[in-house]
Amino acid sequence: MLKVLTKLVPASRSAQAEVFGAVYRGFADDANLKKTSLFDLHVSLGGKMVPFAGWSMPIQYKDSIIEATTHCRAHGSIFDVSHMCGISLKGKDAIAFTESLVVGDIASLKDGTGSLSCFTNEKGGIIDDTVITKVNNEQLYIVVNAGCREKDLAHIGNHLKAFQGKGKQVSLEIHDDRSLLAVQGPDAVKAVYALCKDDLSKLYFSYFTTTELKGIPVWITRTGYTGEDGFEVSVPSSRAVELTEALLKLPGMRMCGLGARDSLRLEAGLCLYGNDLNEDISPVEAGLAWCVGKRRREAFDFLGGQVIKKQLAEGVTKRRVGFVSTGGAPARQHSLILSPEGKTIGEITSGSHSPCLKKNIAMGYIEKGFDKAGTAVKLQVRDRTNDATVTKMPFVPTTYFKG
Repeated sequence: MLKVLTKLVPASRSAQAEVFGAVYRGFADDANLKKTSLFDLHVSLGGKMVPFAGWSMPIQYKDSIIEATTHCRAHGSIFDVSHMCGISLKGKDAIAFTESLVVGDIASLKDGTGSLSCFTNEKGGIIDDTVITKVNNEQLYIVVNAGCREKDLAHIGNHLKAFQGKGKQVSLEIHDDRSLLAVQGPDAVKAVYALCKDDLSKLYFSYFTTTELKGIPVWITRTGYTGEDGFEVSVPSSRAVELTEALLKLPGMRMCGLGARDSLRLEAGLCLYGNDLNEDISPVEAGLAWCVGKRRREAFDFLGGQVIKKQLAEGVTKRRVGFVSTGGAPARQHSLILSPEGKTIGEITSGSHSPCLKKNIAMGYIEKGFDKAGTAVKLQVRDRTNDATVTKMPFVPTTYFKG
């Protein structure tokens, strides 16, 4: 995971690969890396660019990752998340098709609202976690992870072809002509309000709308990956730099890179696909059973539904939990979780030093019976074991705007 105590990008490529964990998809030649529409702006602002999921992305700017993390919580930050893949599913059967692949109750969402959900496989494992917005009864807007783009689109495409073969009406549109900005924190919210032609004061967490920022047409979802109030703004790529520069002129606003984004999401107890979630972990094990909609629990008519039904009825042998630990170095991905007697009872999936709490925090999967908050365990960190306590998440309270 990201080494938030380090002010410089790790010098070696092997060290960088360790930083990004499973989501880091290896090093491509610079010429083969994709660039977002903000690439030149990142470089001009001093962004330290690294390969990430096939893209050249800023890990940090001139400030340290610690400074960037605390700045977002106190003021406001802009993250370029244009490497994420936005898609729309359209047609009178779009909702039924999507519900065959995800665990959420999409049909019951109000128009202009969304929810976290999971694409699952036949084993009940998580192919990807995603935010699904119901624009209306015949249009869904979905954002999937950059590192999962190819497998997600292949998965959706294969099932879509079969679905359409039954005479169903649904089509897929990939929004590669759009960029995505995450605008997070108290000053970020003020900045978006200042540029918006409409009143967003009733746009609550998970709500979606179309509007204009500084005269630029955008799609806005009140969400984010930091635990802070904020927005994800989909903007035509041809105008992404213009909008970003307008936001940067407003009080408290800074660009922020992947380093602080990872610290912020971990403090908020949010999962990172490839670290905390994968195709062998179910939503129940991941602590995401709440994503399985009440109506969906009547038929469990999605991929892996019967496996998840059994897990909900009988329980699971491991669960994702949080940890606060002592010791100099924080536990990283793949660090072992030990019982007080030294027995291996789990594995860390994400870990870091919390810039806001000034403590070592982590999350991981632990055997049933050890998952209760307050349970004392040990974490294997290199050649030593550190004391740790199972801790409820989020570690830092969230400030989502829920009205």
